[in-house]
Amino acid sequence: MSKKTPPKKSARAKSSAKKTVKKAAKKAATKTVKKTVKKTVKKVGKSTAKATSSKKNVGKKTAPAQKSSQKKSDPKKAVAVKKAAAKKAADAKKLAAKKTADAKKAAAAKKATAAKLAAKKKADALRAAQAKKREAERQAAEKKREAARKEAERKKEIARKAAEAKKAAAAKLAAKKKVDAERLAAKKKAEAERKAAAKKREAERKAAAKKREQERKEDAKKKAAEKAQREKERKALAEQKAAERKAAAEAAAAKKAAEKLAAEQKAAEEAAAKKSVMPERIPIKRPEPPKPFVIVKGAAQDGIVSTKEYDLKFLFSQRDLLLEERAKLVGQASRLEDEANALIEDAEMGDVQFDDEGGEGDTMVVERERDLTLSAQARQTVEEIDAALARMKDGVYGYSLVSGQPIPKERLKALPWATELVQERAGGL
Repeated sequence: MSKKTPPKKSARAKSSAKKTVKKAAKKAATKTVKKTVKKTVKKVGKSTAKATSSKKNVGKKTAPAQKSSQKKSDPKKAVAVKKAAAKKAADAKKLAAKKTADAKKAAAAKKATAAKLAAKKKADALRAAQAKKREAERQAAEKKREAARKEAERKKEIARKAAEAKKAAAAKLAAKKKVDAERLAAKKKAEAERKAAAKKREAERKAAAKKREQERKEDAKKKAAEKAQREKERKALAEQKAAERKAAAEAAAAKKAAEKLAAEQKAAEEAAAKKSVMPERIPIKRPEPPKPFVIVKGAAQDGIVSTKEYDLKFLFSQRDLLLEERAKLVGQASRLEDEANALIEDAEMGDVQFDDEGGEGDTMVVERERDLTLSAQARQTVEEIDAALARMKDGVYGYSLVSGQPIPKERLKALPWATELVQERAGGL
């Protein structure tokens, strides 16, 4: 804030101040002159009085002398004495007049000196007043300039702060816009990646489902062929057993017939047996069982241990398939169990007719048994999936539980929880 400047004095106030200074100087000079004159007059009066008193004393002293001289001397002496006294009185009078004149001169000189001093004081006072006025005006101008400078600095500082605040706000807004743009771009990118990944997973899931369906059909065909082969083998085995039984019966009859012949030829056979040498039995070498497969484990990450045959990327994709299938099966099992329980509740409410004409009771029982069977199968598959996830943690996922051999990746992609080879499944090993 700027300081207030003192108000300027008007011309009337200046002239009244000058008159007051002049009157004060004149009054002081007059008083000084009066005092000087009084002192001089007093001094002159005192000197005159002394001269008069000395004259009187001289007269008094000369009177008896004159009397005595009149008695003793002649008239010439008296005249001389009178002349001397008169001269002495005149000299005293001259001295008094001179002193009076000197006193007047001194008073006039003192008065002039006092006037000069008063004029000098007046001039000094006037100069001092003017200097004081000029100093006051200078100080007022200096204060005004200082106030203007401070005001300019204050406005400049306010403008600088406003510019800095505006610049900071603009920078902050730009940074915010940049961050928002980056977040939006990242969000869009993440959304695009998520959609692409979901699309990819859906395509992989459909391909895997298609492959699993194809493999299931192939397995069904193989199972049917294997079943037919087993049935054929069973029939052949039955026929072989029947032939063996028939051959055994025939052998028993031949044995009975031969016993008689054996009794007759016993002696000859014993003799022949003594002479003949029986050949040694040659042992039959059986094939050695295959050696167990050695699993070479690799790096572990996120609770999954990789192996030489299955890397982490493949195992992560298999885990995703297992978890997805598990969630689907758990939901399916829960839905089937809820449907079975709902059937029981409907039966308890009495809305179902269980007589021979209705037939609804049998249908409901069949549906409930079917739902429970399917739910149990789903639960069984969930347990197999959990076992497969546990094998991933142990580093033995993908290896046959029968022979320990690695299961092909194609079979694992089609059936992620598989635990045996196709040959082992079909009974080849």
